[in-house]
Amino acid sequence: MQCPLCNTESSLFKTVQERAYFKCETCWGIFLDPSNYLTPEQERARYLEHHNDVEDTGYQNFVKPLVSKIMQLQRPNHKGLDFGSGTGPVITKLLTEKDFNIITYDPFFDDNKNRLETTYDYIVSCEVIEHFHHPSKEFKLLKSLLRPGGSLYCKTHIYNTSINFDTWYYKDDPTHVFIYHKKTLEWIKTNFNFKELTVENRTIHFKMEDSPS
Repeated sequence: MQCPLCNTESSLFKTVQERAYFKCETCWGIFLDPSNYLTPEQERARYLEHHNDVEDTGYQNFVKPLVSKIMQLQRPNHKGLDFGSGTGPVITKLLTEKDFNIITYDPFFDDNKNRLETTYDYIVSCEVIEHFHHPSKEFKLLKSLLRPGGSLYCKTHIYNTSINFDTWYYKDDPTHVFIYHKKTLEWIKTNFNFKELTVENRTIHFKMEDSPS
């Protein structure tokens, strides 16, 4: 099976609940067999099951590490994009309340393609990258949308070998089709030519090179 991130031939890693997962020895990504993907209609229905109320304090607290990082490193006048904002764009709400300039895009719930035809100082993608069917294509897109010196902020649960994959809750969501290891993020940094990578728990920050002086 070919890795959808780095295109390396990958071997079977686990079969759990009749779903086959492959592990790439090049980028360390773990990915679901595409034959186990949900249809787009099933995927959308699954997302609608999430109760993402932007007023819910638990939901707000869940995204606050990411929001705090953005508020620390970006300025309110920077142009931001909440990519994969879903049914409840809580990050956009919290940043907008602090006078940050950020708009939303979601392929299922806010599919405004015009927002993919401009560039941004930063992009935030919270609990989104694990849903990428074609992570190579998606990271290429995200990189292309960033201005020089721009930042990509992501949040996902990163796998490591101390985790018992068979019982791990995170892979049980049928829409979680690509799982990242720290080495996967390092591969992305190198191969997509990001200048910096910072990982703090589940908060991931890729930073672009500045413009040549």
